[in-house]
Amino acid sequence: MSVRYAKKAGRGLVATAMTAGLLIGLAGCGGEEKPSQGKGTATSAAPQKNGGNAQPQSEEPAEPIAVLKGQEGLELAVFSAKRDQGGFVTVSGRLSNTAGDTAIIPAQLGGNETEIIKHGNSLGGATLVDSIGKKRYYVLRDTDGRPLTTTDLSSLAPGAKTNVFMQFPAPPPTTTAVSLQLPTFDPATIKIS
Repeated sequence: MSVRYAKKAGRGLVATAMTAGLLIGLAGCGGEEKPSQGKGTATSAAPQKNGGNAQPQSEEPAEPIAVLKGQEGLELAVFSAKRDQGGFVTVSGRLSNTAGDTAIIPAQLGGNETEIIKHGNSLGGATLVDSIGKKRYYVLRDTDGRPLTTTDLSSLAPGAKTNVFMQFPAPPPTTTAVSLQLPTFDPATIKIS
């Protein structure tokens, strides 16, 4: 057998092996499998630009459970205040600019605690007040001192909206309504579900 014949045969084996590998790989990538009946398909929401903030939009109830009015056309519509099994309350809502000009998010929303301020503009100054239990609940923080709220809030263009959240320690199960207080906004009573 000549060297030239051996090289041609070797190239043929390599090509055959590569072709077989590609076919196996393509077969593994799946045929067209129909989704099973009764199971929904997942969809993802496209982020929307909101004055420098991009937040995925999620479905909320048609009516907010409370609306807090702030300065310069800012409004916070609260859509839910849910107890988590871990002993937390998560407040979800939408911050909107109802004014005709760009609204700068006030730094006071982050509160005045040094540990929270050093992590940027946030809703870290928010509190829940249980007037019956005579307790105030502050926004939770992670182990690095970052507030468990929406962060990196800078401004909102006219008519822009962005989804926000805040997480607090949960009041006792007997407490079903609390006052949500956010610096520079009017307080509002919200029901915990």
